[in-house]
Amino acid sequence: MSKPGYRFVSFTQTGARAQILFNRPEVRNALNRQLIDEALDAFSRLSADTRVLVLRGAGDQAFAAGADIAELQDRTTWTDIDFGPRRELAQRLENAPFPTVAALNGVALGGGFELALACHLRIAADHARVGLPEIRLGIIPGNGGTLRLARIVGRARALQFMLLAEQIDARCAERLGLVNWVVPAGEFDAQVDELANRLAALPPVAARAVIDCVTRGETMNAADAINNEHRWFQICLASPDKKEGVAAFLEKRRAQFNGVGRETRS
Repeated sequence: MSKPGYRFVSFTQTGARAQILFNRPEVRNALNRQLIDEALDAFSRLSADTRVLVLRGAGDQAFAAGADIAELQDRTTWTDIDFGPRRELAQRLENAPFPTVAALNGVALGGGFELALACHLRIAADHARVGLPEIRLGIIPGNGGTLRLARIVGRARALQFMLLAEQIDARCAERLGLVNWVVPAGEFDAQVDELANRLAALPPVAARAVIDCVTRGETMNAADAINNEHRWFQICLASPDKKEGVAAFLEKRRAQFNGVGRETRS
């Protein structure tokens, strides 16, 4: 399934797998307001049985090189008093009940890297570079970058990256935990497909539970986080995927998980 009519985004969904592609390769997929609005619209069109969403950029040079500078010069305190669309997109990626994957096929800078940091997992081609260099423009990351970067690499390293506007290569990003995998550029598409297929095959209730426990646990005290984990454990025990997973293990076969991934907890 694809959605026609977008100018700067390409949206496709095949079964449980979905992809949103930033499609402005002539400006290294710079993020303007229309692109963000289209990406949000695409997100709202994900089918109920979505089990994985891949976010990537068109071409082989950039995931997204940051904000559209031509548009940025007209943005002021008053035009951005409501940062809604950009923030909403990042929050949807971070809080999705299925895995979200940023496929970094090139540079991911500024607002582009902030969206990648909001995703649950990141895979990078070996020529990719990442960074939050906004200070060079007299501004700072404005879509969760200061928080999410510091949580991954620590306070001192995050301050170093942002104050000195450092850009690091994919291997360095992998060592610091900013990306999960680095693969040769020639194998990038195949590796992204393989990862998406593996994630789409997961038991959706358990996948949602892991994401929720880790994401919400960051802001909970230990007791509340463990209670949340236990509630999810009980939900998993009652799910059809638990029955299938145990049966497949005992019968020495591959499990076929068909549970519903967007059920509402009581």
